[in-house]
Amino acid sequence: MKKSISFVLFISLMMVLPGNGYGQWKNFNNENFANKLTKKEVRDGWKLLWDGSTSAGWRAAGSKTFPQSGWEMKDGILTVLASEEQPKRGGDIVTINTFRSFELVVDFKYTKGANSGIKYFIGPESEKGTISTVGCEYQILDDKNHPDAKAGFEGNRTLAGLYDLIAPGNKGDNGFDVWNRAFIIVKGNHVEHWLNGQKTVEFERKSPKWYELVAKSKFKDTNGFAEVEEGHILLQDHGNRVSFRNIKIREIK
Repeated sequence: MKKSISFVLFISLMMVLPGNGYGQWKNFNNENFANKLTKKEVRDGWKLLWDGSTSAGWRAAGSKTFPQSGWEMKDGILTVLASEEQPKRGGDIVTINTFRSFELVVDFKYTKGANSGIKYFIGPESEKGTISTVGCEYQILDDKNHPDAKAGFEGNRTLAGLYDLIAPGNKGDNGFDVWNRAFIIVKGNHVEHWLNGQKTVEFERKSPKWYELVAKSKFKDTNGFAEVEEGHILLQDHGNRVSFRNIKIREIK
């Protein structure tokens, strides 16, 4: 009887936590595992999107090179600086590579009142090498101290939601100045947002419901909003100090 109960509990856990990424909730907040891959992660196809010390694999959205100011890489942490900390903002940064279906992990820590985001399905803006900064956004926000939390419609601009489109549910925020873990799953047009082991958003891109949401959002006049088949991943500079680490991805074939 005990074995049966244990088996049921195991199956239940597997249903709650996302696919092959369920192991990503182990060792969370353990400094010894920052910006590193375990042997199992390597076998499962995970790769670091940020190596923990250099700008390799990243560039400014508006340039072919990484920003010379505005972003700081120190002690294994990638930080976008607040506007008042610098003479010139660095702007958004994007991955050099593009991705179609994937599981993405990003640890983030926001300061009090901060606003930022993790965007995906980011496409080219022009033939000159600049990248659009408009796409699906996993919102990073201090809901308790930033006015944007009360903007939008019924909370669709709050932490772990799909910015301006879908409000998050079942949310467990660790708060400002504490590490949180974002997990984004993209399988074709099926997308999920997770925060600290809990699913907050789930939707089907390019579905009737999707187009209905876009038509009611600030992106209603943006031609081809998030329509690209594969795109860059973007970390947003919104003028507030926000830190990132453990940025890793597993592409789904």
